[in-house]
Amino acid sequence: MNVLGIESSCDECAAAVVRDGKQILSNVVATQIPFHEAYNGVVPEIASRKHTEWIYAVAQEALDKAGLDPGGIDAVAATSRPGLLGSLLVGLNFAKAFAWARRLPFIAVDHMLAHLYACQLAESAESGEAPAYPFLGLLVSGGHSIICRVDDFDDITVLGTTVDDAVGEAFDKVAKHYGFGYPGGLAIDRLAQGGNPDAFRFPLPKLHKKSPPAPDHSYDLSYSGLKTAVINHLDQFRAGDSPEPRREDIAASFQKTAVEILLRSLFRAAEDSGLTTIVAGGGVAANSYLRARLAERKDLRCVFPPLALCGDNGAMIAGLGYRCIIRGDRSPLSVTASARVAAFRRPQRGGQRG
Repeated sequence: MNVLGIESSCDECAAAVVRDGKQILSNVVATQIPFHEAYNGVVPEIASRKHTEWIYAVAQEALDKAGLDPGGIDAVAATSRPGLLGSLLVGLNFAKAFAWARRLPFIAVDHMLAHLYACQLAESAESGEAPAYPFLGLLVSGGHSIICRVDDFDDITVLGTTVDDAVGEAFDKVAKHYGFGYPGGLAIDRLAQGGNPDAFRFPLPKLHKKSPPAPDHSYDLSYSGLKTAVINHLDQFRAGDSPEPRREDIAASFQKTAVEILLRSLFRAAEDSGLTTIVAGGGVAANSYLRARLAERKDLRCVFPPLALCGDNGAMIAGLGYRCIIRGDRSPLSVTASARVAAFRRPQRGGQRG
């Protein structure tokens, strides 16, 4: 079964064709970075307009690269949540129109669940054999920081999430404040390669004042304090009598602390759950320091998608959509977009169906 996947949740206009939920026949991503770079962040109005201008050509390119015409597509999947509402509506409505015109099965999917599915795709060769359920999921992006138990492709239990800023948002805001470049995560990762991660000793958040922590909040995260420390109180956390701080040192010290905040809760979740496989997804999963730190844990199997599948892409949407469709799921053409998914904002008990 060839599934056309459409992804437009933020500023990447993406389409892909995936066969039988595994084999990527094409994966086209049109980036809007040059249009948002001047603002050091995504401008929702610009993003939705660019999706409107590009979506047809991007989908056509995905078909061409797959060597297929529209008649070679058996089903259509599209992101419906979460994301920027205007951007979501463009891709979702295009996908619904394609499915309606061809009388094809259509499914609307959650793109955060799709990030967890990316490692199931055949092109995730660097991960070796696809991870078996259950495992721990680490979803890290500009909008989400989530630690979860994953029991199936659309069945997760959120164990912990951020109480304020997401990790990717913190990267972006620090990069914007210091003029490191855009996108912030990539700019900081590159700068940090030449910096001293111990030049500044930024504080870790103290969310768990009770000992032991309340069970519903044991794995929660917070980045507001770190962001404030780096932006507003830099000199207060300088280690020793170092000279005027270098950009590289700020980037390296911030990155180290941001990743350690994640790992502190993640490793606690691994110990408490007994799960030894961790699957990462989302744009921050491309961070080199995060990958290096997780690789140090020889007692854990840490699975990352290839860099091309860390960010938003249509292949993960098509792959997840295939699993839903063969189970018999269908979305009505009346389905609409949702900017948020409530279960991803606070810890929940029980599975979250995508």
